[in-house]
Amino acid sequence: MTPELTPLGKAPIAILDGDRGVNYPKKSELKKDGDCLFLNTSNVTDSGFDFADTEFVSKEKDQQLRKGKLQRNDIVLTTRGTVGNSAFYGDSVPYADVRINSGMVVIRVDSSKIDPYYVYTFLRSDFFKKQIRSHGSGSAQPQLPIGSLKNIMIPLCELPWQQRIAEVVSTFDDKIDLNYRICREIEDLTKMLYGFWFAQFDFPISDNDAEALSSRNLEGRPYRASGGKMVYNDLLKREIPAGWEAGNLERLGNIVGGSTPSTANPQYFAADGTPWITPKDLSDNVRHRFIDHGAIDVTAEGIKAASLKLLPAGSVLMSSRAPIGYLAIARKPTTTNQGFKSFVPREETTTDYIYSTLKHFMKLIKANASGSTFREISGGTLRAVRVPFPDKNLIKKFSEISSSLSAVQSILERENQSILEFRNQILPMLLNGQVSVH
Repeated sequence: MTPELTPLGKAPIAILDGDRGVNYPKKSELKKDGDCLFLNTSNVTDSGFDFADTEFVSKEKDQQLRKGKLQRNDIVLTTRGTVGNSAFYGDSVPYADVRINSGMVVIRVDSSKIDPYYVYTFLRSDFFKKQIRSHGSGSAQPQLPIGSLKNIMIPLCELPWQQRIAEVVSTFDDKIDLNYRICREIEDLTKMLYGFWFAQFDFPISDNDAEALSSRNLEGRPYRASGGKMVYNDLLKREIPAGWEAGNLERLGNIVGGSTPSTANPQYFAADGTPWITPKDLSDNVRHRFIDHGAIDVTAEGIKAASLKLLPAGSVLMSSRAPIGYLAIARKPTTTNQGFKSFVPREETTTDYIYSTLKHFMKLIKANASGSTFREISGGTLRAVRVPFPDKNLIKKFSEISSSLSAVQSILERENQSILEFRNQILPMLLNGQVSVH
């Protein structure tokens, strides 16, 4: 099999943009629930769809829009901002009515001549990524115009070969997707547990709590629902369980910033040095709880020149600007640039408790940020944010449960990394005919 290179614009492929007219949804018309999912570019990652943060439009607004409605087996490609991410709208996607925003396009193929999943496979290849880097435009915000996209070359072979290649690649993708769904369930379980214990205050009643309530029969029952004593706290302006305090975020851990070595000196950076993480790295890592490396590492000389502080494994990295609120747990000793306020756990806290606390109170953290062009939260402001602080034994009990869950998540994320690496190695050989499939 020898594939023939063909421009996308001359292949039986339609490239469709979204509606950009007067009926384009205003921010006030985008809701957290509704009749039609309105895709944002953040919903399309380099690993497919991510529905962690979704927006919807009403049926009436959906009917006003003339373009950008998805059909099954369509491919969504981002063409503005983070250019080149793609996702396949197959039968497994749980939303029946979906539209795209103006930062992406729909790629729809004639399935009698081209296999849709084969095209999706091509869009994730290095061959495609290299081409869009030379065809894109825009400095402040990268863009890939439809005219340029039509000039991208795709290797085409006979339909049965396309289908077989798609079948091989989809086997890897299905396993990756399954692992991501398990990780998402783990995240949801941990979030639910944290909410019950530390937001609704229905943590299990301890021996001491039961004794204070003069009822040993209450041991293990939910605290607040079982009549546990609540006390009004003046600093938090709310009731919290008796014995809890109004702590601040600095009590969670030592808050550490970062910096950037001079990019004019190539000796400060390396492909295999000490991890150096930027907010962009966390945005690319959004489907993961853990992170190993960013796009580039720093050398010992770079660390010294920029006075970078080495964060131990288990530190919780939080982007503090552009934008605020990306989180990840460092798997190994790590440094960051200046767009971070990272938490190194103290003796009475744990990595998993810090991670869950920051996630739960992220709305409050963002509300304390300042700045007109780029909002940022300073170290001093972050340290002063007050939250309810429980007994250290309850933190320990929560962490025993959550750490066992996050350990599974870590294994699955690493497994996905290995599968992705193998898939990406074999993909160009499949596309150019070096490896045959039967």
